[in-house]
Amino acid sequence: MAKLGTNGKKKNGILKLTIVMEKLQKSLFSDSNHVPKDVKQGHFAVIAEDVDELKRFVVPLSYLAHPSFRRLLEQAAEVYGFDHEGALTVPCHPRELERLLAERY
Repeated sequence: MAKLGTNGKKKNGILKLTIVMEKLQKSLFSDSNHVPKDVKQGHFAVIAEDVDELKRFVVPLSYLAHPSFRRLLEQAAEVYGFDHEGALTVPCHPRELERLLAERY
């Protein structure tokens, strides 16, 4: 039975992540008039927010498949919810996101 509980949590997490990704895709492709000029095609804006610091990044869409970035998306869904206006905000220190993006996924 313990395996079912763990599997259920995993499925629930995957479902939440799928919802986050669908909302992100809708916001990316719905209205190009609101996309900042520095966000090139195939990229999206992300804000890394820590208690004392925040920084905005422009990230290639390919990072949506990166396991560490997906974990950040799951954390963002838990912390900020699904209905968030503007750039995607992730709960991590900007230096952590810089290191993740330097991995050249």
